[in-house]
Amino acid sequence: MHLSLRQIRIFEAVAQYQSYTRAAEKLHMTQPAVSMQIKQLEEDSGLALFERQGKRMCLTQTGHDLLHHASQVLQAYNDLLVAMEERKGVKGGHLIVSVATTANYFVTQLLAEFSRLHEGINVTLDVTNRHMLLDQLENHEPDMVIMGEPPKGYNLQSERLMENPLVMIAAPEHPFARQQTMLTLDEVLGERFIIREKGSGTRSAIERHIQNFNKTCGSTLEMRSNETIKHAVEAGLGLGIVSLHTIQPELESGRLATLNVEHFPIRRHWHIVMRKGKRLSPIAQEFKRFVMQEAPVLCGRA
Repeated sequence: MHLSLRQIRIFEAVAQYQSYTRAAEKLHMTQPAVSMQIKQLEEDSGLALFERQGKRMCLTQTGHDLLHHASQVLQAYNDLLVAMEERKGVKGGHLIVSVATTANYFVTQLLAEFSRLHEGINVTLDVTNRHMLLDQLENHEPDMVIMGEPPKGYNLQSERLMENPLVMIAAPEHPFARQQTMLTLDEVLGERFIIREKGSGTRSAIERHIQNFNKTCGSTLEMRSNETIKHAVEAGLGLGIVSLHTIQPELESGRLATLNVEHFPIRRHWHIVMRKGKRLSPIAQEFKRFVMQEAPVLCGRA
């Protein structure tokens, strides 16, 4: 039988997501195309690899047995690509980086400078939330991820990059923005808060921090990006808690103000995260070194 790398990738994706639809989204394919490829794979091999259980596509025992081999094939293929890139040195190659939404504010600047220094490279940058970043790491997709605190229980390795303070912000006309004395948590938590969506690392960090003091946010308005949060706060819809790295232009122009609140800022850090044992190409190694050196300088200057 003929077996392609594309079919192996589809098999692995359906096994992970237990859904033709989610696998199709991840692979940038249509759902019928994924379903057809799995059907063709089962017919060609004469093996039942999946069985439907409700809405889920679950591996059969045979499918479980073969998944490990499929993952090994894909890893070997990725290692081959890295070995080929190594022959080029740092003059060329393809760099794949995924970052948390908030990190995009400084990573794009770093990539611009890095690309200027290494004109022969191709770069793929994906900006998404924490949940999707962990999915990508599980699938060995990016060379590296820049995100907040990596979770326990995953097969990951990480290095601390720099501080990522979360500050409370308000419109400059808000009474709290003009208050000279420190605000208490009880005072600010009586206000409406503009917060990120579930799955966002920033939101999780905020909720954990406030719960440490046995407090909860009252009224909230959920938005899916830092930009919309900043616009909403500027318009007077409520208070926000965002990374200091996302609001430098607004602070300099006076469109937003940071608040002096007890137990703030929330002290967090950015990390460079990879799958444990990940073999980086020369260009990825060079980018990692560049980021470790230049990111603190860039954000300290901002």
